[in-house]
Amino acid sequence: MWELVRAGGWVMIPILLCSLGAVAIVAERLWSLRRARIVPAELMPQVQQWIKSDQLNDDAVLRLRRHSPLGKVLAAGLASRHLDRAAVKESIEDAGRHEVHELERYLNTLGTIAGVTPLLGLLGTVFGMIRMFSALTSAGVGNPADLAHGIAEALITTAAGLIVAIPALAMHRYLRGWVADIVVEMEAASIALINTLYGGGFPATPSAPRRRSPKARAVAS
Repeated sequence: MWELVRAGGWVMIPILLCSLGAVAIVAERLWSLRRARIVPAELMPQVQQWIKSDQLNDDAVLRLRRHSPLGKVLAAGLASRHLDRAAVKESIEDAGRHEVHELERYLNTLGTIAGVTPLLGLLGTVFGMIRMFSALTSAGVGNPADLAHGIAEALITTAAGLIVAIPALAMHRYLRGWVADIVVEMEAASIALINTLYGGGFPATPSAPRRRSPKARAVAS
């Protein structure tokens, strides 16, 4: 393994650092984005029970905020429950945006690694070709070892860049989709909370009385 790294030249160092960073980010995100930690299944029924049984107080809201990311979103809405429906919805949306930002932490870095490592491999390929043509210029074809070294450097860095980039790109797409699914679940829980607080539908807007035509007034009279 070490011989391959040495044969690839100095470009292998940033490629190896990118691989370590990608592994660390994927492991951390897989652990942090567990559904049982983000959107516990038992949390929303418990909150609904508090509301229906009139057991909701400031201490319960504080415990809810410390419980999970979904708890923080629901607690933001419950903290504004004395206001109207629009204010509660706005509070939930503000808290939700913050939590989504936390869920997407390091994903941009992982995407950058997936995009940069093939370019690093290409850079190593260019350096390897330069080394090979320099050997051809200085010694002709009489020194196959120099030619082989340049070809090896070109191929090894290209392969290393792709080996790091392909799994990193796949995991980046997978984790993005995972976060999107979690956000949908949090939105569904937020809608359920608003419906529990204010009922299932928005209050109807009273309409202005319609003018009756002179003919209709004559008939009515």
